[in-house]
Amino acid sequence: MRAAGWKETQESMSTQTLYRPVGQAELDLIELSGWRAFPPRLPFQPIFYPVLNQRYAEEIARDWNTKDAASGYVGYVTRFAVLAEVAGRYAVQTVGAAHHQELWVPSEELPAFNEAIVGPIEVVATFRPAGGAATLAG
Repeated sequence: MRAAGWKETQESMSTQTLYRPVGQAELDLIELSGWRAFPPRLPFQPIFYPVLNQRYAEEIARDWNTKDAASGYVGYVTRFAVLAEVAGRYAVQTVGAAHHQELWVPSEELPAFNEAIVGPIEVVATFRPAGGAATLAG
């Protein structure tokens, strides 16, 4: 899913790698953006919260999305790079265990946050309900 030259572009800028667990509907909207942006938040979602590590994103995708009808009973872990200067505007929030770290981006700031994404958003893991296969990208 990477465009040619993505790695070189990312390495020439100071970026931070973040992760976002999503369900099927959100993944479909990301795909419609050309793998370049996260969709606007719904009215009951005042915060966009990318997470700081793949382990935490996998826990959410596996333990929450696969049990949620609104997620289509599937969880995907996306990985993306954002300009470090933009990511640094948001304090790291620890919301449970030490590795449960995320950024809280107010929904009205999501368009600007999307503009700071460098390269495409990638799917790095897929989780299905118990008995379904988990797929981890290399």
